[in-house]
Amino acid sequence: MPHLQMVCREWAVVRAASKKDGQVVSVTGGDLTIADVVAVALYGSPAQLTTNEVVRDRMTGSVDFLASKLNAGGVIYGVNTGFGGSADTRTQDFHRLQSALVQLLNVGILLPSDKGQVTSSTCSGVAANVDMLVRSHALPPAIVRAMMLVRGNSLARGHSAVRVEVVESLLHLLAANMTPVVPLRGSISASGDLAPLSYVAGTLEGNPGVYVRCQESVVQESLGGEIGPPLGSSTRYLPSDQALKAAGLLPVRLQAKEGLGITNGTAPSAAAASLAVYMANQMAVWTQLLTAMSTEALSGSINNYDPFISSVRPHCGQIEAAATIQSFLQGSVLSSGEREPARAGLAQDRYALRTSPQWIGPQLEDLELATLQVATELNATTDNPLIDVQSEDQTAGGIIHHGGNFQAMAVTSAMEKTLTALQNLGRLLYAQSAELVDNSRNRGLPPNLSPDNPSTSFLCKGFDINMAAYQAELAYLARPISSHVQVAEMANQSVNSMALVAARYALEAGEVVGLMVATYVYVLCQALDLRCMQREFRAAVIESLSKIIKDMFVSSQDKSMLGSTLTDDILSQLLNRWDELSHLDLQARGEAAARDISGTLLSRMVQLTLVLPSGMTIFAFQELVTMCLVNAYTKIREQFFAKPAPASDYLSAASRVVYEFVRLELNIPFNRGIDDHPTLVAEKQAAARGSTDGLANGIKTDVQSADRTRILGTMASEIYTAVRDGRLFDRVVAFCEETKPWADTK
Repeated sequence: MPHLQMVCREWAVVRAASKKDGQVVSVTGGDLTIADVVAVALYGSPAQLTTNEVVRDRMTGSVDFLASKLNAGGVIYGVNTGFGGSADTRTQDFHRLQSALVQLLNVGILLPSDKGQVTSSTCSGVAANVDMLVRSHALPPAIVRAMMLVRGNSLARGHSAVRVEVVESLLHLLAANMTPVVPLRGSISASGDLAPLSYVAGTLEGNPGVYVRCQESVVQESLGGEIGPPLGSSTRYLPSDQALKAAGLLPVRLQAKEGLGITNGTAPSAAAASLAVYMANQMAVWTQLLTAMSTEALSGSINNYDPFISSVRPHCGQIEAAATIQSFLQGSVLSSGEREPARAGLAQDRYALRTSPQWIGPQLEDLELATLQVATELNATTDNPLIDVQSEDQTAGGIIHHGGNFQAMAVTSAMEKTLTALQNLGRLLYAQSAELVDNSRNRGLPPNLSPDNPSTSFLCKGFDINMAAYQAELAYLARPISSHVQVAEMANQSVNSMALVAARYALEAGEVVGLMVATYVYVLCQALDLRCMQREFRAAVIESLSKIIKDMFVSSQDKSMLGSTLTDDILSQLLNRWDELSHLDLQARGEAAARDISGTLLSRMVQLTLVLPSGMTIFAFQELVTMCLVNAYTKIREQFFAKPAPASDYLSAASRVVYEFVRLELNIPFNRGIDDHPTLVAEKQAAARGSTDGLANGIKTDVQSADRTRILGTMASEIYTAVRDGRLFDRVVAFCEETKPWADTK
C-alpha cells in the first residue's frame, strides 16, 4: 500500500474517533492498530476487553498452568525467584514477591506539580520554586493512556498469567480517563519498560503513594466532597486508593507473576512510538504537499517530478514521492511545464525542488518499515517468562519459556529510522524556505517576502532565522540513542534498547518539524500572493509599455513589425532587470530599471533606424517608464491587499486547500509589511479617529482591521495549532481521498 494511502486510512479511523462516532476498540491481543492507539490516547475512544471466550479462556489457561507448575515444585523466574541479577534467590511467598517488585520499581522522580500538589509561589532562603523552571517530569497523559491500552492488549494474548479481572480493571480505569502519574525518565527498555509500568501496577494495587490523574466529573460524581476542592476545572489528582474508589474498583492483590506480567513489557515504548510514527507519517505528507506549493511559489517546473525520471531509478519511495508531488501540482498556473527553459537565470530548479523525490522517497520507505515494526509490537507478547499453554509438545502439556521478548530493540530501530526521516524532511523544508526568502534565489520576489520597501520592512527574516533554529535543534535530536547504551543492574542487563527514550525524542522531533511546517505554510502563502502579484504586474506593464513604445516609434503600418521587435526586446530586459533589483525601494527600483534599459533602447533604435519622437528625450523616456512601473506595482499591490485570497485562481487544487484554509478560515491575510505591525496599525487607526486614547493600555482596533492586529508569531502559532490538532490535515486527507494521488504509484 502506498504511504499516502496508508496515512489516509489511519486518519479515517482517527477522524471518526475525533467526532466521537468511532467504534469501541476491542482488546483481543491480535488486531490493535496504530490508529486505534491514537484514537484512545488522543481522542478518548473507549476500549474494552473482548468478550470472545477463546481469548478469555487463553488468559485463564495461562494462570491455571502457572499454578500447576508451582504446585509441582517448578522454579520459575520472577515467580519464586528474585529478579534480574538477584534471580539466585528462592521464595514461596509468591504474593509478597510481586509487591517487592513493584516497590523496587516505583523509584521515579516527580515534581509536586506533576501530582497536582500546589507549592508556594515564593520560597525563602536558597530554596527555589522548581516548578517555575523545570519541565514536568511525568509522561504525558496521552502516552500513559496509550501504554495502558497496549499493555492490556499484550496481556490479553494469554502468555503472561495475568487474570482477566486484572486486565478488565486496567481498561476500566482507562475508560474512566484515570491515568497514573508516571515518571518520564528511568526506563532503559531492556527488561521492558519496568519503571513506567510499575506505576500502573501500583495503581491497580491501590498504592497511596502512586497518584492518578482523574477527570473531575468522575471524581465529583463518585466521591462528592470527601476529598476537598478541585485543583482545576477538569482535572484532579488522587492517591490511587482513592482513585480506585472513585472508579468503583477494588484494589488488586497481585498474585503469582502478575506484578511481573504487568511491568515486564514494552508497552510504554510501543505506545510512545505509535504516537511518534503517526505524527511522522503526517509530516511526510506535509513535506510532499509543501514541496508542491514551493514549486509554485518559486515558479519551478512540474517536470522535476516526471514519471520517467523515477522509472529509470525505480526506488518505490522515489516513485511515490514524485507521483504525489506531480499530482498535487495539477491545475497550477504557476508551475511551468515547459520542457526547454525559456527564462533568464538558472536553466533548471535548484536541488531543494529538483531532487525532492529522491530526498523524500527513502524517508517514506523508512517510515513504512518503522510503522510496520511498531504495529507488530502492538500485538506482540513482550513478557518473560512466557507461558505456552498450547504447546505442540503434548507430553510436556505446555511449556514455560525464559526468553527476551522484553528487549525493545525493534522499537528503537523504528524510532531511529523515524528520527532520521524527520530530520531529513525538516532539512528539505528548511532548504526550500531559505531559498524562497532569499531574493537572490527566489526568481524576482522581494527580499524577506516584504511587499513594501525593503529598506524598512523585513517581514519573513525572523521566520528564516526561526527555521534555522528549528533545523539545528532537529538535527541534534535526531542522533541515535542505541549508541549510548549503558550496562545496568549487576551487569545482567548488559545491552538495553533505550526504546522509550528514542520514542520520546522522536515525538519531540515531530513537534519541531510541526513548527517548521507551520512556519513554512505562512511563508508559502505570503510568497504565493507575491508570485501571483508579480504575474499580474508583469502583464500590466507589458500592456501599458507596449502601447507607449509603439506610439512613440511606429508611424506607419509597414513599421509595425519593427515596433513589435523593439517592444519585445525592451520589455524582456526591463522585466528581468526589475526582478534583479528587488532589493531596492519601489521608486529607486523603477528608476534603476528604466535607466538600465536605456542602452538597449538606443542600440536597437540604431539597428532599426528609428529616432525618438520630436520633444522626447532619453531622460523623459526613463521617467515615463519609471512612472509606469511604480504606478502598476502600486495599483496591483493595493488590489491584492484588498482581496481575502488573491492567489486562489492561480493555484493547484491541492495548494488551494492549504492556502484558502489559512486565508479564509484562519483569517490570516496577505501581509502588507511594516504597515501591518500591530502598534503601527493602532496608531494609524487612532490618528484617523483623531485620538490616541487607549494606546498606552492596549491596542484599539476597528472590526475591519482586526485580522491585522496579530503579531507574526501569533499567526504562525494559529497555523501550528491547526496542523497539530488535525483541522488542516483533515482537509488535506479529504482532498487526497477524493483525488487519490496514489493511483499512479501502483
